[in-house]
Amino acid sequence: MKTQNFPGIRSVALLLDPDKVNEKTLPAKIKTAVEARTDYIMAGGSLTFRSIDKMIHSVRQLCSLPVVLFPGNLLQLSYDADVVLLLSLISGRNPELLIGNHVTAAPYLMKIKEKVISVGYILIGCGSKTSVEYISQTEAIPPDKTDIVVATALAGEMLGLKMIYLEAGSGAENHVPTEMIRAVKKEISIPLAVGGGIKSKNEISDIFEAGANLIILGNGCEDNPELLTEACRLRDTISRQDIT
Repeated sequence: MKTQNFPGIRSVALLLDPDKVNEKTLPAKIKTAVEARTDYIMAGGSLTFRSIDKMIHSVRQLCSLPVVLFPGNLLQLSYDADVVLLLSLISGRNPELLIGNHVTAAPYLMKIKEKVISVGYILIGCGSKTSVEYISQTEAIPPDKTDIVVATALAGEMLGLKMIYLEAGSGAENHVPTEMIRAVKKEISIPLAVGGGIKSKNEISDIFEAGANLIILGNGCEDNPELLTEACRLRDTISRQDIT
């Protein structure tokens, strides 16, 4: 898989957290992802300190879907993913998550730099405080501060980042506001990913219509196993409408 093809005009990813997936539950999740024609399996999480190689290997045995590494910390780096997201938490001011960890990881990632995509990670407050905020020791941007989010996304693009990721946080009460997604998409020319707090078919439709190139689903699929299938159907329907 070539990184220049990632993430595509409209795509769907299933995020698998090593702390929440095991050998018993993984096959069913992968089966659903394959049958739904999910675009990517994303591997990673904000809390785990386990090696992620074992889960990536298990995914490889179960399917041929591209695996995208979404590292929550330095111990989650791996050579085995098809794409590695180098996340810079540009919504916060924690120097380790802006550049410090990247310096530590760079010698390791140099061997697979053709797989690396630099991502501007912007955390949006969409309810109660999330695990990402606690772990990152940063505050999320309030959901009514669209102007700040747009300026942050623009700064990320001007700094040379290759994708913007608007994140409500794992287990968020609400998803990123569609008005914010639309405003960011209008101003940037790089791909836009959206994740966190997405729970329904209507929300997925609204987020795609607002301009998201990649929708990332995780906890929402735990509560509603059909959500992934519905997301992929909507992706196809909206893509066909664009063509006609």
